[in-house]
Amino acid sequence: MITTEHNWQQQMRQALRSKDDLESFFETPFAKVDYPIFVPLNLATRIKEFGIDSPLGRQFLPSACENVSIGMNDPIGDHAHSPTKQLVHRYKNRLLFFPTSTCPVQCRYCFRKNELHDNDELFKADFIGVKNYLKQHPEVQEIIFSGGDPLMLSNEKIEYYLNEFAALKIPMVRFHSRMPIVTPARLDDGLYQALLKASQQFSLVSVAIHLNHADEITPEFKALMLKFRSLPIQWLSQTVLLKDVNDNISAQKDLYIELLKLGIRPYYLHHPDQVRGGMHFWLSIEEGRRLYAALREELPGHAIPQYVVDIPGGHGKVPLYNPEQFEFNGTFLSKNGQQIGYFLN
Repeated sequence: MITTEHNWQQQMRQALRSKDDLESFFETPFAKVDYPIFVPLNLATRIKEFGIDSPLGRQFLPSACENVSIGMNDPIGDHAHSPTKQLVHRYKNRLLFFPTSTCPVQCRYCFRKNELHDNDELFKADFIGVKNYLKQHPEVQEIIFSGGDPLMLSNEKIEYYLNEFAALKIPMVRFHSRMPIVTPARLDDGLYQALLKASQQFSLVSVAIHLNHADEITPEFKALMLKFRSLPIQWLSQTVLLKDVNDNISAQKDLYIELLKLGIRPYYLHHPDQVRGGMHFWLSIEEGRRLYAALREELPGHAIPQYVVDIPGGHGKVPLYNPEQFEFNGTFLSKNGQQIGYFLN
């Protein structure tokens, strides 16, 4: 037995949801911001232990910097590649599926914070349209559950979607989620059984867990991963490089070593996106490249994620590490031999 009842749902109900909630719990004033506040009580308790100016606090507690108007509403160009509601089809053989716009925490740096805040049409339900699109595009080999956070769905709803995609002969599925870290109780028996069944329905099931700092890894998460890593599925991580959170060798190295111990393969290190309301987390690509180069000297190859950036305008990810050149003035990046504009200098 892993966890019982619906502990994670209870933790969601107890979340801090307002400026007043935060000020009462942390006994300190917070800036008024234009974006929602949502911090589960268990995470807030951990932030209190580490301090509001810790890497945990900076990721999840509001800052006056969010009111600065520079940046983009849609920094990675979701809308340019959305053929129907709930889908983004940017790469030929895989696409993103948005079954929910709800998250287990409001990450202050989130690249979709404006879309989610504005209740964007991208997240409106049209599952019939999704299935019709997939029937017309047999080149799609992988469905990536994104959002919001797909593990905010009930186990029954997750199984429903998995059964539907299996019936369409989609060979691979992947979940991108922050929830196992934010609220480890979500790794319950029902989810274990749903993933076990999925491993028999699909040729490959992957779960990519989003976390940015080793301080996010709790004893509860470690204990639950001992059980969940026995599933015949692939465990990955994705991390965002964030100024004053994890933009140093020690933080990066500690994180990836801890992930390997848990059977989770470091997959992506994302350069921060130029999102409006999150530009205080941005650092230059040159800084990121130098850090990544130093990281490669500290860790074995299998412990090092791919360092990538999403080019504004919907052009997709490109690798950023180039051992021959670190300098980058922000004018252009190239993809497939073509130069693509990138507005920062």
